[in-house]
Formats: sequence, structure tokens, C-alpha cells
Amino acid sequence: LQQQQIQQQQLAQQLAAAAVTNVGSVGQLGVGSANNLGVANNTLGVATGGGGGGGGVVNNNSLQLLQQYQNSQQLQQQQTPLQQLQQTNLNQMQQHQGNNNQLNPMTVLSGQHHMQQQQQQAKRGPFYDESTNTNYHHHHQQQQQDDMTRSAKRSASTPLSSTSTNNNNIVSTHLPLLDPQNQSGTLLRQYFELSTNNVLNLPPIPSNEEYCVMILQQQQHGMYTSSNLTPDNLPWYDQSALNAARFSQLALGALSNDQVGLALELSNACVLCLKNCVEEPSHKSCLSAVARAYLLHGIFRSLRGDMVRYFKYRRVCMTQIYMLDGEQQDETVDALLAAMSFHDAWAYMMYNATEDALPDIDGVLPRVCNHKGFGSDASTGLGCSQVVTDPVNQMWIQGEPQIFLKNEARVVDRSLDAISCAVRSCCDQANRDFAQMSQSMSGGGGGEGVLDMTTPTSLAVMASENELCSRNMVLSAQALLNQKNAHERVTKPGLIMMITAMDAFLENSDQDGSSGGDSGGAEEGGFSETQIQNLLSACEMAIKHPMLLHSPGPVYHMMSNAAVLLCHLLNGLHAKCSMRDSSSAGSSNDGGAGGNESDLFYETLDTFMSIRKLLNMHRQNLPVRLRCHAIPRPNIGPSKKTDPETPFIDLGETLMCSCRGCQGFVLMGCSPCVAAERSLQSSKVQAVQLESDGDFQREIDDLGDFNLDDDALFSILSRVANN
Repeated sequence: LQQQQIQQQQLAQQLAAAAVTNVGSVGQLGVGSANNLGVANNTLGVATGGGGGGGGVVNNNSLQLLQQYQNSQQLQQQQTPLQQLQQTNLNQMQQHQGNNNQLNPMTVLSGQHHMQQQQQQAKRGPFYDESTNTNYHHHHQQQQQDDMTRSAKRSASTPLSSTSTNNNNIVSTHLPLLDPQNQSGTLLRQYFELSTNNVLNLPPIPSNEEYCVMILQQQQHGMYTSSNLTPDNLPWYDQSALNAARFSQLALGALSNDQVGLALELSNACVLCLKNCVEEPSHKSCLSAVARAYLLHGIFRSLRGDMVRYFKYRRVCMTQIYMLDGEQQDETVDALLAAMSFHDAWAYMMYNATEDALPDIDGVLPRVCNHKGFGSDASTGLGCSQVVTDPVNQMWIQGEPQIFLKNEARVVDRSLDAISCAVRSCCDQANRDFAQMSQSMSGGGGGEGVLDMTTPTSLAVMASENELCSRNMVLSAQALLNQKNAHERVTKPGLIMMITAMDAFLENSDQDGSSGGDSGGAEEGGFSETQIQNLLSACEMAIKHPMLLHSPGPVYHMMSNAAVLLCHLLNGLHAKCSMRDSSSAGSSNDGGAGGNESDLFYETLDTFMSIRKLLNMHRQNLPVRLRCHAIPRPNIGPSKKTDPETPFIDLGETLMCSCRGCQGFVLMGCSPCVAAERSLQSSKVQAVQLESDGDFQREIDDLGDFNLDDDALFSILSRVANN
């Protein structure tokens, strides 16, 4: 459109200059010049005159040129885009026929003749039938096809802007948020950094300038050259890929700030940009941005309770990583796989490691298979293809932590993968304990059913128990993070908070990776000093950084379980203080120890009340199926009983999470019969709440165009994958 406007302005200037030149020549050259112009204008049917008559002829000619140009402008406003494109091509031909940017009189005459034809066509009316002229009709259709072909070729290199005709309204509406100078967009990016990226630690998305430099450094002269690749003139699919990744980050940032409406619109803008990347062949350098967009958008859908779409987008992300691996080795691939492993660990918990309960998506998107023949040597840098093509990783990543075992990966990515493996191992142990408890309740013998609960993660842990058990994985992750400088540890407290909480969970755990559900000192309400300090530190980090509860993965569930352990600690401290007060009867023999326990009790109580308030506020904004424990209040207040036999916090009133690994924290110290009964009761209550949870399900079903755009994208992806 800008080129057409520039060409029209140039044509207008040339026509006006020609008219002024002709008038000036009459005044200076007199009768002879007028006669010459009169002879030249015989082709237009103007009689030759002499003297002043010649001047009159030239003046009338210049006025006629201006009048015809004004008529052509009015005609162009009534033309269709295809006719305007044809007129633009004619103007380009007229400009190239000039010599040294000088106007050729024959070009002016042919242009006038073409304008007269258009005026005659306009006078004939819209119902004029030109089909009687077969040659003209065939030529007109051929010209339309050629113009459409040229337009399609030019659209491939059209930059994404708010004025582009291919751009959707919702994309153009939120496109200013991608500007680094936009304050609203900067605020959403900060929300993303404080929540999601505080844990995932993904590398930054390159700007348009950095992307151009990266392309030029790779010397991809087959598609790009230094003369036509600029930040303002990126190809359509490259710009769409970068914008899709940026929109996905803004959507998660808006969701963490409880701006649900804006988050849904930004996620839809991400989907529309991804549709452009599917329809056009994408360059290898922008595949990492496409993979990031698919993963983050899938995480967004899962946080809204749509797990089916998460597994679909996750599968597409694995396909993009498979296409990228071997072509471009950078830190983004390892970071994406570590982030995927961490969020898969949360899905692993929510489905209790039961693959039969997972949705069937193979009919829509086939599994990723290795067609490149890559080897298994990790030193070749092709390990990422092994991860995405492994059959056990098609629905969630399990088995050995391959990013953790990759020494070339970043420290934060290796630590995140180690935490993911520890979470999966704890979940497997909780499932084995639950199966053993169920078998003992039914009067069964030994552990025949327990042996059937094996998973790829449990097999990998048993094969290398000293290296891959939960406790050692957490300690390894902590040792890796200690290699980072102090500044990075302060600005990114997400990993530190998770490692601190996991260290408290696993301090008294069994060798096989129990999550603290059957710890030895828990029956007496005893915790070590290190365990207490880690619990308080982890909860204080969550209080200082409440946006971490909106992070992907099991962060929210970790903090809920940490709050449950604080309940056990408070119950133990309250019982000891009550017994000491009743036995001492005012004696001050143990005043020092009692004072320390009293101070610890009130400090723990303050921390518990704060973290409980944050967890309850966050829990109310989640779908029922994603909610963790509903922790009861302490037994204080005017309507509460304060007899010594009543626990300070009655965990029997807790509405437990559906994850068996999380249930073990609440059922600490309970007999198998009581634990099974409470677990069954909690499952019934959750089933009732799922049926009554119509708001979130209705919101997911009534997204309208958002779901339609997602389904359209999956339809295109399915067709491409199956072909």
C-alpha cells in the first residue's frame, strides 16, 4: 500500500511538472514553439494554431491533463483492490520507460489512452457485458491470475504490522504491547518474569534486530541477504513466530495478575500468529520461537484446566524441537525440555502416574518418531532428539533426567530437571504406599500388587539408586545452583524455594524416595532443626514472592504441602507447651526450654497464617480439579474449644488434594484404616465439587472464537503431521 501511494504521488508530480513545462515553453519561445506543440498534439485531435492561438492550445492541453488525472483519482477510489493493483503495475511500467527519470511524451499519451478506456468502462455501468470480445475476456482473466500470483509472492515478505490486510483484528489490537517502550506490555512481561520465568528461567526472545544479526551470522544467503533483511522487513512467518512467542509470555503474565479476559485475548493472538507459521515454511532459526510459543500456550491452557489441549500443544512443541535439533544447537532447546519436564511432573502428580487416564491424542497428532537416524551418544549434541522421540516421553517426560545428565546444559536447566525427577520419584513411592495400604485393607498378603506399580522413572531410580534417588537429586540440584553467583540467586528465588521445600520434605524420608508421609519422627510430632528452618524459609520466600504460586509445575502444591507440615509442627509444639504448662503449675524449672518452644510456636504460627491466606486466595481462582488441600483454621477464637485433647489444627477437616503424593502429607501418622477412609471420603467430596463446578467448565466451553481458532490450528497441524 505504501508503494502504491508513493507511485501515485510521483505520477502526480510528473504530470504537474509536464504541464508547467509546457506552459513555460509557450511564454518563452512564442509562436514557433506553440506551433510545434500544436503539431505534436494532432494525435489528440487538437488543431494546430499560430501565434496566440498556439498558446491557447497548449493551455487547454495542460488543463486536460490535470482534469484527466483528477478523474483517474476518483475512478481509483471506486476500483477493487485487484484493479488498483493492475493500475499500479501500469504506473510502474510508465516510470521504467523514462530515461534518467524524465517524462516521455509517448508514456503520457499511452497513460491518457488507458485512463480514457477506464472512464469509458465506468460510463458503461456495472452490467456491461464484455464477454462478446473473446480475446479481451481471456486476456483480462490471465492478467487477474498473474496479478494474484505476484500479490501472493509479495505477501510472503510483507512485515507484520497493524495495517497489514492479513493481520487479524485481535492481533493488531494487542500488537502495540509487543513494543519494548510500551508501558502496559512491559508490565505484563514483568509479571511473566516474576511468576513463570522465575522458575523456568527461559532465555530471552531475541528482538528483531538481534534476529537479523543472528540470521546474517549464520550466512543463510539462500533465503536472506544483507540488503533486504532488516528489522522492519522480516518475512511474514519469521515475524509471526517471534510475535507468537511474545504473545504467549504476555498471556501468562496477564493470567498471573488475574487479568483473565486480557490473558485469553493474548493467548488467542498467539494462536493466530501460530497459524501463520503453519501455513508458511518457517526458517530453522525461528523454530525455537515457535516451539516456545507452543509450550507456553499449552501451559496457559493447562492452568485454565484444559489438560487435553496441553498434551496436544506439548506434542507439537516436541515436533518443533525434533525439527530444530541437529540444525541449531543453542541453550533454548535444553531450556524448553527442562521446562517441559518440570510441568510434566505436575501432570504426573495430577494423574497419579496413570497413563491409562491420559487423553488419547494420537489420532489427532501422531507420535514423534526418529527419522533422522541419530545415534545415542550424548557428546554429539543430538540428545534432544532422543528425548522427544523416546516412546515413554510422548505424553510426559519420565525415566532418567537426561537434561540433568547433560554437562553442556545450563546450570538452571539441569537443576530444574533434577527437581522434576525427584517429584516423579516421590509420586511413584506414594503410589506404591497407597497400593500396599489398599492391599492390606483388603486382606491381601505381600507386595504382589506393588511390583506392578513400576514406571520408567522407578526403573531408572532402582538401576542407579545412589545417584537418582529423590534425596540425592535435590542435593545435586542445590549444589549446581551454588555454582551461580549471589546476584542471580536473589533475583531468581523460584528454584531456591523449591529446593528448600524439597529438602525439608525428604530429610526424614526413606531411601526409596518417600515424600515424608511415613517419616519416623512425624508420629511424635518431632522435626529436626534443619527441617524446621527449611520449612520456614520456603514459606517466607513464597510470602515475599506471591507471584510464584502462579508458576507452572508443582510449585503451588509444594507450598500447600509445606503449609501442612507447619500444621503438624504447630500441633506438636502446642501439645508440648500445654503439657508443660499443666505439669509445671507455675514452676520455672524448664523456663528456658519452654520459652524457646513458645517463641518458635508463635513464629511458626505467624508464618502459617500468612501462607495459608495466600494459598486460599490462590486456590479460589483455580478449577476444582487443579486445587490442592483446603487447610483448616487453627483452633482459636471465641467459638473454638481449647481443651488439651483437641488438636490445635484439626487436619481431619482438610479437603485433601486428589494427588496421592500430596495426601501423604496430610495423613502422616495415621493408621492404614484411617488413611484409606479419609482418602475415600475426600474423593467423594471432590467428585461432588467437580459436578457443581459449572463456572470453570462453562467458561472453557463458552470461549467461542478462542476454541474455534485452537481447533482450526489443530486441524491444520493434524493435516500437516499426517502428510
